[in-house]
Amino acid sequence: MATDTTARPAKRLPRVLPDFTLERELGARTRRIAGVDEVGRGPLAGPVVCAAVVLDPTRLPVGLDDSKKLSEAARERFFEEILARHEVAVALSSTARIDATDIRQATLDAMRRAVAGLANPPEHVLVDGVDVPPGLICPGTAVIGGDGRSMSIAAASIVAKVIRDRLMVLAAVDHPGWGFERHKGYGTATHLEALERLGASPIHRRSFAPVAKAIARTGGL
Repeated sequence: MATDTTARPAKRLPRVLPDFTLERELGARTRRIAGVDEVGRGPLAGPVVCAAVVLDPTRLPVGLDDSKKLSEAARERFFEEILARHEVAVALSSTARIDATDIRQATLDAMRRAVAGLANPPEHVLVDGVDVPPGLICPGTAVIGGDGRSMSIAAASIVAKVIRDRLMVLAAVDHPGWGFERHKGYGTATHLEALERLGASPIHRRSFAPVAKAIARTGGL
């Protein structure tokens, strides 16, 4: 009997979205659980933005995902829904704060301030990454890959991403030429070329190596 050796296309596995499992395990129906995430640790310019979100368990957003996996239009849509239906607080650390300490310390401090900024204190915090910010007003748990696992963290990632992107678009008006409206401060080829040509702007992170090199070469601004 002949054997069919025709190659069959691999089955595409369904995309796994963040869910509310971690929150439910912590008792989210009776306790206030906040998700915390940041956007902007890697860029060469602009602030790091952190958000804390407490989702209403009875009105969970459908189709919510990590901000990096969503289109800009989808992020904007979820952003408006999250702000309208759930509890949100945001904090940022400026370029000056980042340069005065380091990006890790500046991020953890902004996370702490975002949690403290919630109108009603949470009883537990789920934080994306490996660190629980010191000085939280409640216990916290670090969740590696949390923006792909926890809906609360994913919601926080969306809020932080949309706000930071909007801030960088505004920064491009005040500091034209570097292309902040396009790359949002990340070290793209276009951005590095602008640094070579123009030096550093006032919102560039001088403690980051590519910016320090540009300042040494051009004197910055």
